[in-house]
Amino acid sequence: MGPVAGPEAGASTARTRALAVLRVRGAALAVALLPAAVAVVLAVGSETGHIADGSAPAAALPAVTAAAVLALALAALVAIVVARARPALSPTVPIPEETAPDLYRLVRDLADRLGVPVPSAIALTPDCDSWLEDRTHPAHGPPRGFALVRARAVAAPVLVIGSPFLWWMRVAELRALLAPVVAGTGPAAHPDIAAARRFVRGLDAAVAVSAGRPHLAFVGWVARLLLRSCREHAAEMERGVAAAASERAQAVDYGLRIVAQEQVGLAYAGWDRLLNRVALPAWRMGRWPSRLDAGVVSALTELSRRDRLAEGFASRLGERPACDLLEEPGLIDEAASLLAARLFHGGPAEPGPTWRPVAWSQYPEEVVDRTWRLEAARLHRVLDDIAACGGRGAPEPAVRPRPDVPPGAPTVARVLDRLGGPGGSGIGEELELRLSAEVERDAAREEAAARRGAFGTVSGSWAGGLAPLFPLQPPRSGRELLADHVTAMVCCAAVDTAGAAPGLDWLDGPALLVGGTRRAGLSRTVLTLLEDGDAEPLRAWLGEVGVRMEKPVRLM
Repeated sequence: MGPVAGPEAGASTARTRALAVLRVRGAALAVALLPAAVAVVLAVGSETGHIADGSAPAAALPAVTAAAVLALALAALVAIVVARARPALSPTVPIPEETAPDLYRLVRDLADRLGVPVPSAIALTPDCDSWLEDRTHPAHGPPRGFALVRARAVAAPVLVIGSPFLWWMRVAELRALLAPVVAGTGPAAHPDIAAARRFVRGLDAAVAVSAGRPHLAFVGWVARLLLRSCREHAAEMERGVAAAASERAQAVDYGLRIVAQEQVGLAYAGWDRLLNRVALPAWRMGRWPSRLDAGVVSALTELSRRDRLAEGFASRLGERPACDLLEEPGLIDEAASLLAARLFHGGPAEPGPTWRPVAWSQYPEEVVDRTWRLEAARLHRVLDDIAACGGRGAPEPAVRPRPDVPPGAPTVARVLDRLGGPGGSGIGEELELRLSAEVERDAAREEAAARRGAFGTVSGSWAGGLAPLFPLQPPRSGRELLADHVTAMVCCAAVDTAGAAPGLDWLDGPALLVGGTRRAGLSRTVLTLLEDGDAEPLRAWLGEVGVRMEKPVRLM
């Protein structure tokens, strides 16, 4: 009885709390009907003679009737908004059964072993998480994936799987990892739990619908009041559901699940680093890497090579990856990669002239080198503006480093002379301010162009995916922008004059390769220049690499 007692205890708690949520709904309905009930009692009493004409109850009948009509009208308004409001739906990539029959077979077998209903469909999310999502609301459309009749009969939720798991996890690890999630379809099929969840989701959606709409202020107030009343019960219900699912899943691949959980932590670390260090620079350039999930495997393999704590994980790569369960993993990866760009950076929902996919083999040339050139050009354009309007700091040096180099030419020497010479602190502060303004203007122009391309008008809705739902990083500070631009200028000079090349580091993103290997120390010397005004460490680094500081670089 041991393995059964846990699931039954959790399920019992969940059902009890679900009934408590439904009692809140019943109490709200009773409050709405109370004036009508009083009006009916008064009306019947007057008709039968139990209430004398001219008495206080008889005199109150018109007012009570009016209050009952008003209460019923308001209750009907709240009920209609709650029923019709579309609950929030997680952005995912749908996986029809014909595109992943092996994956559906794995989930179906897993549900049979657990003795729970089969999920109605499978979808992928570009994140390291997995969950069940109810999409039975009419606004979400008919269920897809498993047999439509069966899906409607059991109202099973959709299984959402983190796409990085499919590429990094092995098949057995994925099955073990999904067992507790799939086990949650059992409690989800209980009528009381399902009704309680629909009620809470409807209230949450009603709050969102009423936000910013004065004519629905009363609806929003009632919905928030009811949410507060049932919040604790709903939270305890979900804890009971999770406990029941976890206990039930212990009978399936429990030992392997411990190993799979270790992989979850590693996958999350590699995914987060890949998005921040590798994908984000590409997104800022109007390029979206089309194989992010394949990239996370490379990033985690590199992490395993560098980190002794993770080195044993690379030996798993000889086993069958879970992405083999897909018929066309490349197409699914591309769809998940585009969705990741929309969620974490913002941008059009479809590729276009200014929003193009980029393969990993093209990344150094299309993203790294192009980013360096654009940032170097912006840096010198701002230096030109400061020199033209006589900004803070020392004036532009009049001495030419070489007779054939015109004043103001895009050279590293010019940057070092301005930031490391007299007045370098003042010029650095002005550069930070002007660069921040330039970047904001460029971003505003790109945003307006993207919105026009997506909607045909600048006043288009954000619903097209042009605003990030989960931004990865806050806007860069002025000091960070200046450091990035100076680094870009140095890298351009190294490529043009020292035989270096742009490269991609799977863990750190854009990298400068000198002699085929990554050259370290540049960031530290740039920070020394900006924070202390000391250009000597950077000059020494440039000398070691063989960069000709006085030679103009190609900016485009």
